[in-house]
Amino acid sequence: MAATNPYADITVVPRIAVRLPLALPIPAGFEAERPETWPEVEGSLEFVGGRLEYMPPCGEIQPRVVADVVGQLLRWRDAHPGFVVGTNEAGMILGGDVRGADAAVWHAAPPRPGFARVPPVLAVEVMGKDETLEMLLEKAAWYLARGVEIVWTVVPGARNVHVTTANGTTEVDERLPEHASLPGLCPLVGDFFRQI
Repeated sequence: MAATNPYADITVVPRIAVRLPLALPIPAGFEAERPETWPEVEGSLEFVGGRLEYMPPCGEIQPRVVADVVGQLLRWRDAHPGFVVGTNEAGMILGGDVRGADAAVWHAAPPRPGFARVPPVLAVEVMGKDETLEMLLEKAAWYLARGVEIVWTVVPGARNVHVTTANGTTEVDERLPEHASLPGLCPLVGDFFRQI
């Protein structure tokens, strides 16, 4: 019997046989700017370059590290109310593409329904089990090309962070450098890995 949701009809294949992110067929009625038209899947979706890209669920390590990162961002935000912090695949539509950051910091503004349409000052990506550093640094370049000023690529296996700005990418092992756009935000890298 065919599933009523074609995205729920699963075929099991070895992970090595699949190149991620996996492009999915775009469903009828899909409109990137309307979250309610996106298919329901286990994992995450982004719409990039006209492709609906799927990544499987991330496992245990990534969400623990994301929680530690968000904890540091929220502590900083308490002293800087001119900013807001988003997480849980913080969705943004920039230049016609829709992506979700593991965490992001925007200038404070009243929330609106749907995806954010203003680039955050900071986007944070935490490497999951199916991601490579190269994939995430490509995503960092995408963010910068659309107005994001700073990208932190957090690498749990190496316990470091790659900081990407208009000046390039730097690997950091100790304390993240403060950026003029986010005064006082310079957490210790080790604080991102407290739960692993």
